[in-house]
Amino acid sequence: MKKIKFSGRELAVLRAIDFSTGTTGAEIIERTHMDAEEITDILNGLLDAGFAEANPPLARVEVFALFETFFEINPAYVHDLRAVIARR
Repeated sequence: MKKIKFSGRELAVLRAIDFSTGTTGAEIIERTHMDAEEITDILNGLLDAGFAEANPPLARVEVFALFETFFEINPAYVHDLRAVIARR
């Protein structure tokens, strides 16, 4: 398997998402203290790569929908992502 690498901002967003229950976009903003536009870009990248999932299911997250959208880690990548976060 290819080694997974993330930027510091991507790791901050991943850490903000609760691996067992998921997290709303509003909670991610509160935990990371980052701009909504920046978080939207990061989450769209994680969604495109398959590392995260949105509920309701969305192909792309828009800033206006970020606050109500619920984000979860894709169960197929939980162990790999925990290992990446632990390495940092």
